[in-house]
Amino acid sequence: MPAEQSTPSVPQISHQLRNQRPGSPRRPSKLAKIDGGDFSDDVEEEEIESVDRNMSPNPRIQRYLVAIEYIGTRFSGAQKQATGRTVVGVLELPPHEPSVVKRAVNHFLQKNEGDMMVIDVQCVPSDFHARYKAQERTYFYRLLSGKEPLSTFDKDRAWHVPEELDLLAMQVLVGRHDFSSFRAAACQAKSPIRTLEELTVTEVSSSPYFPSLLEREQSNYATLENSGGEVIQGFGIRKRHRCFVVTARAHSFLYHQVRLLVGVLKSVGTGDLTVSDGTTM
Repeated sequence: MPAEQSTPSVPQISHQLRNQRPGSPRRPSKLAKIDGGDFSDDVEEEEIESVDRNMSPNPRIQRYLVAIEYIGTRFSGAQKQATGRTVVGVLELPPHEPSVVKRAVNHFLQKNEGDMMVIDVQCVPSDFHARYKAQERTYFYRLLSGKEPLSTFDKDRAWHVPEELDLLAMQVLVGRHDFSSFRAAACQAKSPIRTLEELTVTEVSSSPYFPSLLEREQSNYATLENSGGEVIQGFGIRKRHRCFVVTARAHSFLYHQVRLLVGVLKSVGTGDLTVSDGTTM
């Protein structure tokens, strides 16, 4: 499952709105909602055929599907191998049990400061492809709302939003639409039409935080107040941010579509954009 870790950039449409003078009659074009069947991923037939030729069955080689988790802060760019192949979720090795592959790969990964770890491995057919066989893709973004600086434990793990966020206002844009305003300039997809099966914003427990003695005794993590109704903030106990998780799920996305969507949701949540702005882009 792909997982985006970088801070979402400000959406292209937000740049347009920001650069317009107040009172400008120009408005973003309406986001057209499209009816019809599912729209398949933009994949050239020649590209698939090329992949198929490079994936000829070899009875002495077992193909594995590998699920990984990683911290992408120090990763950038891409590397092309001399053989024309890169490791992108599938490994080809002499037959071994998946548990053996998992332990072996993690052994070497942990030598590189542990930014990546294999969490699951399973055997797959020789024609399996991690990209073209994918049924859907899901992205999660964490937003921490509050004036306090981010905890050291959350640094590079979440987007810090100093303003308060309106959770109810941020539930927009689900369905089948023309997402032309939510694609990067380098996007090579033939069509901007995509179906968002899910785009939700959920408030969850703000973690990682460690419970105080009083919280551990109460065991329900309720807000602690004194007789005057003021929240008790013990010495050395960090004030918690409100934590919001944006979940985007679809068969396929445009290039940078999710981070642009998250940027718009944040702007709607802070009041910089209205709900109607978010649905008419």
